Amino acid sequence: MIVPFPRHGYTMADYRALERETDRKHEYYDGEIFAMTGCSPKHAALASAVILQLGPQLEGKACQVYSSDLGVRSLSTGLATYADVTVICGPVETDPEDEDTVVNPTILVEITSPTSEKRDRGDKLEHYKTIPALRAVVVVSHREKLVEVHARRVDEWVLQSATGGKIVVPAIDCVLDVDALYSAVEASTPEGA
Repeated sequence: MIVPFPRHGYTMADYRALERETDRKHEYYDGEIFAMTGCSPKHAALASAVILQLGPQLEGKACQVYSSDLGVRSLSTGLATYADVTVICGPVETDPEDEDTVVNPTILVEITSPTSEKRDRGDKLEHYKTIPALRAVVVVSHREKLVEVHARRVDEWVLQSATGGKIVVPAIDCVLDVDALYSAVEASTPEGA
């Protein structure tokens, strides 16, 4: 007889209490709480480089760019997590169960890592796509010079990718310079980090 793993049945309140008590980040989904892994210098540098490129382009627009400290939740699936970069255009809407978590991101950016790449391009991406306000998910590869933009177009999602040059993030009318993004990171991080 196979004995299944026990289900914990944590509530969103349990999750929020844990997040306030610890300096480590966790994800919450379907009654379970999962520790998120730390990131490498290259991962952190890529996230910072994205913020540095988007920030000036958003000046004068009703949009704000946020770091990975901002919690994001899909109300339809229940996933609560932290994207590497979040952009919100217009007023911030918070989770009814947690005023520190937003439910209306316009753009989410995920920097892949060896442990997150499959999930960032798989089920996490699918959770994100259920957020009504979301207009695009940008996935930045840690392994190779590759930026993917999954953009919502009416009732479908369209994928564009670039291995160099520039790629448009249409929902916020911004451009990511792929070459500059990776050049800045390579110059600032140790080999293999």
